Amino acid sequence: MTQTTALNKLVIIGVGLIGGSFAQALRSAGMVKHIVGVGRSRKNMQYAVELGVIDEIASDIASALHHADLVFLAMPVGQTKYIMEKIAPHLQAHTIVTDAGSTKQDVIAAARHYLSIQSRHHFVPGHPIAGAEQSGVQAAHPDLYLNKHVVLTPLPETGTDAIERVRQLWQICGAQVSLMPANEHDQVLAATSHLPHILAFTLMNHLSSTDQPENMLRFAGSGFRDFTRIASSSPEMWRDICLANRDALLEQIDAYQDELNSLREMLKNNDSGALEQAFSEAREIRDRWSKNKDLMI
Repeated sequence: MTQTTALNKLVIIGVGLIGGSFAQALRSAGMVKHIVGVGRSRKNMQYAVELGVIDEIASDIASALHHADLVFLAMPVGQTKYIMEKIAPHLQAHTIVTDAGSTKQDVIAAARHYLSIQSRHHFVPGHPIAGAEQSGVQAAHPDLYLNKHVVLTPLPETGTDAIERVRQLWQICGAQVSLMPANEHDQVLAATSHLPHILAFTLMNHLSSTDQPENMLRFAGSGFRDFTRIASSSPEMWRDICLANRDALLEQIDAYQDELNSLREMLKNNDSGALEQAFSEAREIRDRWSKNKDLMI
């Protein structure tokens, strides 16, 4: 990896788990001199200063972006259009913009609408596939991205220098960086991330609506705990993600319902052979993936 220089000024818009961890990772690596935070909650921003995640709370967007080397958009994806419109007039010629949104086609559409061609030359859409069940800046830590995947989905007009700069910064955070078309990213993440969150949220709501939710949860074991861990994720963030990627997510929900209906028929017909075969195939795929997560199924 070619040596990259430290950022003089990093701007984090949305100082929570994702933005805060990015800031901490770069600070720990000595790759940033000054970090400015932008956020809706003054209390949260002050807490970020106290934790040492950021150095300064921006009074406004214009002052935040002045002389910024990199702007990291880490707010909920539902705020993307609003933030793109706000930052567009204040981006300087050298400023690189990247984001952490879990959906990419909507982010790119917003960039095309609000950012100039010059700004889009320095715009590198990205998605760190990392997180935790707890949200907020208090959960941020510098090792969040260690050995995690980051997907970049650059525009055709995105400059190679900007892509390489963002790639190197993520690698410094410990991440493995890949490039992927935005539509492919959204389809893949609908299946592997967005659908599992829908299932976890739905299962918790289902059990809480039963006649005896206390007993249901009282005797829930480690499998249930592992399966529903992500139901503790930010409701606002996941509302926005699901709506932003609703077309791909609806396709995955329909496909999953077909699989579930197929299993239901096996149970209804007392078809032990078909059930065991379905479970065996699933176990084999899961075991192969677990041994080598980069292995193609």
